[in-house]
Amino acid sequence: MLTTTLLSLSFLSLLPSSSSYDLVREYSGPTFFDRWDFYGSWDNLTLGDVWWLDRSSAFRENLAYVDQNNRVIMKVDNVTDIPFNEKRNSVRITSQDWYGVGSVWIIDLTHLPYGCSVWPAFWSKGPQWPDNGEIDIIEGVNLMGANRYALHTLPGCSQPQGVLQTGVPGVTDCSQPTGCFVTETRPDSFGEAFATAGGGVWATQFDVAGIFIWFWNRANLPRSILEATSTSSIDISEWGPPSASYPAPVCDIPRFFSAQQLVFDITLCGVWAGIPSEYDPQCSNAGQTGRCYNDNVVGPGSPKYDDAYFEINYVRAYTTGGPAPTATPSSGWVYPNGSSTAMTLPTATGVFSGARNPIDTSPNGVASLGMSCQFVSWSGLI
Repeated sequence: MLTTTLLSLSFLSLLPSSSSYDLVREYSGPTFFDRWDFYGSWDNLTLGDVWWLDRSSAFRENLAYVDQNNRVIMKVDNVTDIPFNEKRNSVRITSQDWYGVGSVWIIDLTHLPYGCSVWPAFWSKGPQWPDNGEIDIIEGVNLMGANRYALHTLPGCSQPQGVLQTGVPGVTDCSQPTGCFVTETRPDSFGEAFATAGGGVWATQFDVAGIFIWFWNRANLPRSILEATSTSSIDISEWGPPSASYPAPVCDIPRFFSAQQLVFDITLCGVWAGIPSEYDPQCSNAGQTGRCYNDNVVGPGSPKYDDAYFEINYVRAYTTGGPAPTATPSSGWVYPNGSSTAMTLPTATGVFSGARNPIDTSPNGVASLGMSCQFVSWSGLI
């Protein structure tokens, strides 16, 4: 009897603490980009071979727009012929709104970027990394067949064994370079299969009881999401076990995660998609050299990057009735921290033969990974 009681309490402790949330923000249609900031610089975070354009340039080059179906498109440049040592244009945007513990974020997409060298992500971050935490909701590289979830934190946060989830656990220590990651088991959660299935929906609960992420393909959406509108609340009680579950008993969520901003980006190659151990098994036959940058970024953009785009129906943010999102991190939400943490990457001359970075003086455009930069290794972004 005692054993049964303990098991029941353990099971209950892994469940989210609230089931009903009120809508506080919808990003969709013609006004989608109004509350997002464009990065406007090269990828100095994961050393990808892209320039993330500023707002006006992204609109002018049609890398960010709303199509005739009111779907939001963000994409990699697939029309420019890129010379060696140059980068290809892409997009990274960050929400002006911050969301604290007690939030749910839902994103409905019909297409994700994919292809050799392509590294897309939809994620959240605090003001300092890794002090204030990072939640990777959608992320993958190259021709991966399944989405990967992850948390990135300071030491002290981990995912317990035997947690209630449908995904497959990997590294469980969230302070490791890979983060504590979980691989989605549905075969249509990434890449071409995701688009063929008509897309799908992810939901993330950022809760004092833990962080929980769900995925459904288009054919299996729960009724609460099918019936949700741009003004209605959401009931998550029927969602069932999440794809990835990070319960609070082994990770104090308010301590390791401050208020979060939402981020979309697409980079190319870099320190995950471009490393030989990840690139070669999937894409070594993509070109003559077997190198990510040379065989993909350089030269014509089509057809290589014809599928490197997000197509988004909406992003909706909900709360439990607490403070609405703000344009700056509220002192009530932000966990105190020191200055931004920088990690020095190991020198890897000869591993990356990509575009020359603006501060890179090494010969032949080889990226010098000895620089100090904020970095989440090859399963997360900053």
